[in-house]
Amino acid sequence: MKYYLIVGEASGDLHASNLMSALKEKDPDADFRFFGGDLMQQVGGTLVKHYREMAFMGIVPVLMHLRTILHNMDFCRSDIRKYAPDVVILVDYPGFNLKIARYVKSVLQIPVYYYISPKIWAWKQYRIKEIRRYVDRMFCILPFETDFYKRFDYQVDYVGNPSVDSVDAFRRSYTCSFESFASETGLDGRPLLALVAGSRRQEIKDNLPVMMEVACAFPQLQPVIAGAPGIEPEFYAKYTAGSDVRLLFGKTYEIMEHASYALVTSGTATLETCLFGVPQVVCYKTPGGYLANWVFKHFFHVPYISLVNLVAGEEVVQELFGGRFTKASIVRELGRLINDNAYRSAMKNGYDEVLHALGAPGAALRAAGLIYESLSH
Repeated sequence: MKYYLIVGEASGDLHASNLMSALKEKDPDADFRFFGGDLMQQVGGTLVKHYREMAFMGIVPVLMHLRTILHNMDFCRSDIRKYAPDVVILVDYPGFNLKIARYVKSVLQIPVYYYISPKIWAWKQYRIKEIRRYVDRMFCILPFETDFYKRFDYQVDYVGNPSVDSVDAFRRSYTCSFESFASETGLDGRPLLALVAGSRRQEIKDNLPVMMEVACAFPQLQPVIAGAPGIEPEFYAKYTAGSDVRLLFGKTYEIMEHASYALVTSGTATLETCLFGVPQVVCYKTPGGYLANWVFKHFFHVPYISLVNLVAGEEVVQELFGGRFTKASIVRELGRLINDNAYRSAMKNGYDEVLHALGAPGAALRAAGLIYESLSH
């Protein structure tokens, strides 16, 4: 069968590549065409457009690149029509993907499946109308999403979480000791402080400078930046010049495996940090200071910004965003994680609850099985 996939960022590239590999197990004749990234390209098929050309976040960047975005949409519609796939599989990225879903379903009448639900449970719940109308099957990766969609009388499948798969597969095959890793990467042997500042340029620009200031307050730790896929080293150089912080690309999981602590922006990275059992501070700069906290409290439909806390249903990790995002507050929280054994243990106990809620590995295989089975009938 012919599969057309659309991904808009690095994490989607990872999860879509795993789904593609699983689909090839179910369907040896699978043919892929996609908007995606390097990992998907490694699985096979035709990369039509790289997500680097699509990853615009925030009102101003979107407005500045509106012509490019509209061109990408028109090109995507045309390319799907010419390719005539058996199914279009969307991966998160709702601003773009839901518009494509409308065209594919109503004009081309091709089945539309969604792998990794948009986070409409946090805000923009009105998008449920588009999803119900234009998406035939939704495969969710967060356990609380099934209850959310039930409220709108929309049946979804929870298939497990792909980060569980990725981390489990990595840890099963990775055997490098900390000493060997430090030697290979030029680290000096101090315990690692992982700095995970996001996957987009704007996130890195906003978060990394403060993270590095915090790192300077803990000279007993070796700060290591997990370089984001698709971001060139030169972009980081303006922030790392003159410091002893190390920048490593393509080694995020290796860093997490050996890290003692982590400063992490919100998103999938918070969940991955949890899966590696690394005590973390979730810190995310947002415009508006405490006004952002007020807006979140009164206009968002969830009590937390981090996936760790959302899955746990309680505060496992501290979320320092808006007015709480300051060097002093992050230093204080990291210091508490280092020095308060009971506090650190409580976080790790919370991590265990998250792992239990997410379930066993196998998300991509379960999703691929449901996709292939439904299309084969």
